[in-house]
Amino acid sequence: MSPRAPGGHIPRKRFGQHFLTDSGVIADIVRAIAPRPGEPLVEIGPGMAALTDPLVERCGRLTVIELDRDLAARLRKRAELKVVESDVLKVDFAALAAELGAKLRVVGNLPYNISTPILFHLLQYIDHVQDQHFMLQKEVVDRMAAAPGSKDYGRLSVMLQWRYDIESVLDVPPEAFDPPPKVDSAVVRMQPLPHPVDVPGDLLGEMVTAAFSQRRKILRHTLGAWLAARGMEAEGFDLQRRAEEVPVAEYLALATRAAAQPGR
Repeated sequence: MSPRAPGGHIPRKRFGQHFLTDSGVIADIVRAIAPRPGEPLVEIGPGMAALTDPLVERCGRLTVIELDRDLAARLRKRAELKVVESDVLKVDFAALAAELGAKLRVVGNLPYNISTPILFHLLQYIDHVQDQHFMLQKEVVDRMAAAPGSKDYGRLSVMLQWRYDIESVLDVPPEAFDPPPKVDSAVVRMQPLPHPVDVPGDLLGEMVTAAFSQRRKILRHTLGAWLAARGMEAEGFDLQRRAEEVPVAEYLALATRAAAQPGR
C-alpha cells in the first residue's frame, strides 16, 4: 500500500513527490529565504503546503505552481494563494513577473527527477528573478557550487555560475521527508550576478558540452575539435588541460571570442 502524506494525499512517483515534514528544517529554510510582507514570492511544487504556510505568514500572499491536479484543487480553496496549475517547464516567469510588478523570489522543494531541466528553464528568465532558494538532491547542489579542479565541477557548474552566485545554505537528511528519498538533500541559494559576461547562452552551452563530453581526455581532443570546426585557434587558451581544470571565467572569455567570429 502506498504511504500517505499528512492530509491523506498519496505521493505520486511520476511527479517525484517527497513531502517535507520536519518542522525544524522548515523553520531553517524560511529563515534562509527571509521573506518580507508584499514580496513577489513564487513557490514551485507546494505539495501539502509545509513550506507554503510559514511563507504566507511572513509575506501575506503567494503564487504557487502545482502540477498535481488534486493538490492544486486543495490549494485553490485558499484566498491568499494564486495557483498556477501547470508543469513548471511550461511556465512563463517573465509574464508572472509582469503580473506581480516586480522581480520574483522563486522558492521550492523541486522534484528531483527533473531538477536540472527546471534550473535551465529558469535560467532563461533570470532577468526577471531577484533570487532563488531550492531544495535539491545534495549531489546536484554540490555540482552547482563546485570549484574548478573538483570531481563535482562540470557543465552544470559552468552554466549556472555564469549567471548566479551559488551558495549551499543547509543540508537536509532523508528522514525530514515523507516518504524519505534515497538521497541526501540540500538547500541552495542562487542570486543573479549584477554584471554577468554577455555571451549567447546557446553558444556557451554547446561549447561547454563539447569540453566535458570526455572528461578523461585533455581538451585538445574535445574542445580543440569544436574550435577547429569553427576555424578558431586556441590563442592562449591551454588545451593541454582537462575540462574540470578550467575556471568559469576562461570558458566565458573563449565563448566571447567564438561569438565574435564572422558568420556567428
